Amino acid sequence: MSNKVEALFKNISRLNVLILGDVMIDAYMWGKVDRISPEAPVPVVAVTKRESRLGGAANVAINIQALGATPYLCGIIGNDTAGQHFIELMKGMELNTTGIVKVAGRKTTIKTRVIGNNHQLMRVDDESLHQLTEPQNNAFIKKIKALITRFKINVIIFEDYDKGALNATVINEVIKAAQTLGISTTVDPKKKNFMAYKNVTLFKPNFSELKAGLKIDHLNIEAATIQKNTAAFCRKQAIDMLMVTLSEHGVYYSSKKQMGIVPAHIRNISDVSGAGDTVISVASCCLALHLQPAQIAAIANLAGGLVCEKVGVVPIDKKQLMLEVAKEAIL
Repeated sequence: MSNKVEALFKNISRLNVLILGDVMIDAYMWGKVDRISPEAPVPVVAVTKRESRLGGAANVAINIQALGATPYLCGIIGNDTAGQHFIELMKGMELNTTGIVKVAGRKTTIKTRVIGNNHQLMRVDDESLHQLTEPQNNAFIKKIKALITRFKINVIIFEDYDKGALNATVINEVIKAAQTLGISTTVDPKKKNFMAYKNVTLFKPNFSELKAGLKIDHLNIEAATIQKNTAAFCRKQAIDMLMVTLSEHGVYYSSKKQMGIVPAHIRNISDVSGAGDTVISVASCCLALHLQPAQIAAIANLAGGLVCEKVGVVPIDKKQLMLEVAKEAIL
């Protein structure tokens, strides 16, 4: 293990990271499949295990924690049984619950994945998608600003799943507060608020989200082509660094000084669920420590690939990532 790698992760452990966005419960039904239903051409899953994990923006918080940094999660849940279970899951993971806001009349999002023979067969979503009311919005913004000041935040992550916690008002207010305090901001966007993120440090859509957000139907996975089609957008939005995850093709990155694609490593892919959460977590910590764009993309690319080797939404393994970063001589 090189001294540079050890120093990087030691510095990551000193970071305070604020994660804002849509939180949820990832529920799992694990089982075996050995026959097809006589009622419809679908597999019959004989359930052997049920499990609930923190998901969405909460999975980013878990990844931040796994990296050794201190996460502060700020999101919206319902005042319901699932919401209480969410809080219990957070406490079980020793995560700070100060930033979680309960909203009456709103469902806590639950995504249930049915997994048979170690392969995901289907997903069932139970959620509320309506926007916050103005008083709820104001209370949420107040909570976020209080957390930023109280915990001396080093980087802010917007984890947007289009579930209603984030909107243009929340986004603008938080970015302005971050700029005033000199705090880096990173974004994992979805379509609805795609154009609302202006003056952010790092913007990280996946390839499909990029095409949808920019309304481009056909886009080749080549660095020069992506750069040509995103340059005006980045200038208009005042984005310092763009990073686009390209699945099996790796990660595209661009800034004022650097641009390129980090190729994906050959992996035994089991499940891509949660990989984007891992990528934004690792990239945000590296950004907060002022690594070069190419280094940020390379380390985040490694991390995303590693979690895809495991079934279900799981956080990054810090020791495994350190070994891979050292092996690839990224630093």
